[in-house]
Amino acid sequence: MARSANRAVAAPERQAQPPPPHTKPPTSGTAAPAEAAKPVRQRDAFFDNAKYLAIVLVAMGHAWEPLRDDSRAAAALYIAVYTFHMPAFIVISGYFSRSFDASPDRIRRLVTGIAVPYVLFEVAYTFFKRWAGDDPTYPVSLLDPWYLTWFLVALFVWRLTTPLWKVVRWPLPLSLAIAALASISPDIGDDLDLQRVLQFLPFFVLGLLLKPEHFQLVRRREVRLLSVPVFAGALAIAYWAAPRMNAAWFYRRDSAQELAAPGWTGAVMTLALFGCSVILVACFLAWVPRRKMWFTVLGAGTLYGYLLHGFLAQGSRFWDWYGPDWIHQPLGEITVTLVAAAVITALCTPPVQRIFRFAMEPKMEWAFKQDAADIARAR
Repeated sequence: MARSANRAVAAPERQAQPPPPHTKPPTSGTAAPAEAAKPVRQRDAFFDNAKYLAIVLVAMGHAWEPLRDDSRAAAALYIAVYTFHMPAFIVISGYFSRSFDASPDRIRRLVTGIAVPYVLFEVAYTFFKRWAGDDPTYPVSLLDPWYLTWFLVALFVWRLTTPLWKVVRWPLPLSLAIAALASISPDIGDDLDLQRVLQFLPFFVLGLLLKPEHFQLVRRREVRLLSVPVFAGALAIAYWAAPRMNAAWFYRRDSAQELAAPGWTGAVMTLALFGCSVILVACFLAWVPRRKMWFTVLGAGTLYGYLLHGFLAQGSRFWDWYGPDWIHQPLGEITVTLVAAAVITALCTPPVQRIFRFAMEPKMEWAFKQDAADIARAR
């Protein structure tokens, strides 16, 4: 794949839950610790479950990519999953970015949780490509994201624009218009993967507009039942479209003209794919468990799994792991799918998070003015 594929994947803003109603305020004259005055932050199992299941689908999609030429079923699954897995991440990212207000603490977390991991992994991926891909002259370029790091660039830009979407009158139609215009603008180029930033923007804006009751709506029993035939229909359409459609439409990294299509089809595909993606995201969320599961804890580590599995996904191409013929048979395809799910699960675990926290969540208090650091510690 060319340079440019929670924490939707990365560092979502967490919602603080109010203290229990029976909690008593400190009496006057009593110095209560700062920790006692802070609201207790609780993670919502539903969203952690959604992020984990979505990252598993991301890993499976990457594992299916080399199988598409030999298996129409793999190609159909690939198209179906690519229709909604990244949109689901982005919608959740937008939902948890609603509180972003460009305050010093928010900017600090934006830098340490998104910008710094982007720089570190962009450099790491570049050196990995030089070594594993036998390309010693491959340049280091922070302006041309390679493989998975595009999402961090996009999330950084989207979060910075959050205040704008809060004040404009029609945020979702405006974001769709921007995405459609990007899809017919081949001159945008590859800098910062702006095509993806702009074409995926409506999903982030949609997340900003959602409220808790919207997620309750898609989790109703009748929605879950309806999602079964919808998913079945989506798979049937994907099976039909697999040999006929360019899967690059789902990457949103190119304009229509760059995909050898008339310019006007870019706007049409933008709207059509947005509608299909939203429907499948709703169907996906309808089946996400609400209660705490064995994998719920892994939802906090999806950024780790997302960025780390890229080395294995690309290494499998560099080292020809898909060379054996049995890999391209049904049993091999099932094996590849299970291995991808197991690997991404392992990379989201707490031990892996502890090892790589220095790169994913650096504190970097030395880099910020004292007032910003004090604000962060007080929260």
